Amino acid sequence: MSSPENNGRVSRSADNSADKEKADTRVAHGGKLSGLREKVRKSEVANKLINSNGLVFTFLRSAVSSQAASWIDMGMSFVLFAWVGLGAFLSTAIGAFLGGVVNCVINYKFTFHAEGTPWRAVVVKYAIVWTGSLFLNAYGTEMLYMLLNRMSWLEEIGFRPNGYFAAARLLVSLLVSWLWNFLLQRNFVYRPSGFDRYAVRFVDAVTFRNRRHPGNSR
Repeated sequence: MSSPENNGRVSRSADNSADKEKADTRVAHGGKLSGLREKVRKSEVANKLINSNGLVFTFLRSAVSSQAASWIDMGMSFVLFAWVGLGAFLSTAIGAFLGGVVNCVINYKFTFHAEGTPWRAVVVKYAIVWTGSLFLNAYGTEMLYMLLNRMSWLEEIGFRPNGYFAAARLLVSLLVSWLWNFLLQRNFVYRPSGFDRYAVRFVDAVTFRNRRHPGNSR
């Protein structure tokens, strides 16, 4: 026959076991909820990265697009020069053109979500900005290179004349990319504007679209 003391011990043991099971259950549920919250948070970040038109997320998508275009540009230039046998100038020009096409298409569909802007207007505006970028990079690099050459004190702190061009090219490229390409693409190229109708008319005139499709203005 068990004593009241033994019965109390058994009861306390059962209570402790039940409390432990409840605590384990709460920990398990808490872990599941924490994992679910983490998944939801990651899903929200991924959704914003892909769909948000905010400045930061748009800039990140633009960086991805630029990298893809750069790989196409360099890859095709190398293939055309090394395997096809084209000259350096022609290989570079074709690679740059194809990279620009890839960049324009990715930006239209993915980076700036510009489906509401006529693609013919986008082509004209992109060409304008791309041409401006070409001149800014070329002349900006030359001017900065000449300026660095005049700074004789740079050699005293370790710079070498051969590195001036690389430094000038890199700095100008970054500035043009951020302050010219990205801003104009975001606010002009891939956004509806009053210029669009003139750009569409220009493309139609060049491609004789209205003659082939009378009355079609889309």
